Amino acid sequence: MLEPEIDSFLLFLATERGLSDNYQISTRHSLETFGKWLAAQALTDLAAVESGQLSDYLAHRKRAGLAAASIKAEAIALRIFFRFLVGRKQLARDPAEFIAIPRIERYLPDTLNIPDVERLLGAVHETDPQALRNRAIFELLYASGLRISELCNARLENIDLDEGWIRVTGKGNKTRIVPVGGRAVEAIGRYLSIERPKLVGPRSGAEIFLSVRGRKFTRARVWQLVKQYAGIAGLETNAYPHLLRHSFATHLLSNGADLRVIQELLGHADISTTEIYTHVDQRRLKAVHKKFHPRA
Repeated sequence: MLEPEIDSFLLFLATERGLSDNYQISTRHSLETFGKWLAAQALTDLAAVESGQLSDYLAHRKRAGLAAASIKAEAIALRIFFRFLVGRKQLARDPAEFIAIPRIERYLPDTLNIPDVERLLGAVHETDPQALRNRAIFELLYASGLRISELCNARLENIDLDEGWIRVTGKGNKTRIVPVGGRAVEAIGRYLSIERPKLVGPRSGAEIFLSVRGRKFTRARVWQLVKQYAGIAGLETNAYPHLLRHSFATHLLSNGADLRVIQELLGHADISTTEIYTHVDQRRLKAVHKKFHPRA
């Protein structure tokens, strides 16, 4: 059930909204699961579906053990699916218009303070294997707030060290230009001129960062390097690549950057995603107050 409608909707998501393959696959799964539930309820006409039945379906999914975040994703998929059908005149009314979207508890991201970032970056010793590459990776992650996938996919033709910027492709195949700070420019420049030529092999591509075999750098290897050097630096926090992205955003906000600017730099589609860093900053301020104020 719903195959023609789902196919038409996913074609719309791909061609007109430019949403990622993963998002399309997830949405198809959600809608096909909903279609099977409708069939089990002997509901064969979408025009007869009521909002109460959509709520019953989401409650059914909750009883089946689906996590709150997944139920929210399914509710959103239903809402935009029915909105699409109404917009295309395939339905006269929208039963999903007022379905409740579950609220998800948001966890504040971990961050490093500035001294800890310096300790992590400084843990890369010049005598280490591929030290210039590893230092350049860390400097770029922190200087530009890149996602790990954006860093691994970054290509030579998309970075301008003279002007200090890099073009990356993020979620939903959306491209943005991000500034690259002076220290990162210096570190990347040294890597490109001294170390990268030694890593290039017959099957190397144009990716900026290469493995010892001359291949595109992997996400797993970046994780390993962050863990390795966090241990060398003696950092007590759980270290992972996204920690540098969180720290990038939090330090910008702490030093007065506008939230909308941070949103653009991070490539967030929705400002509400960026707003979590305001809570991180408030938490930091409260901790400082509690530590230093005599009547805290």
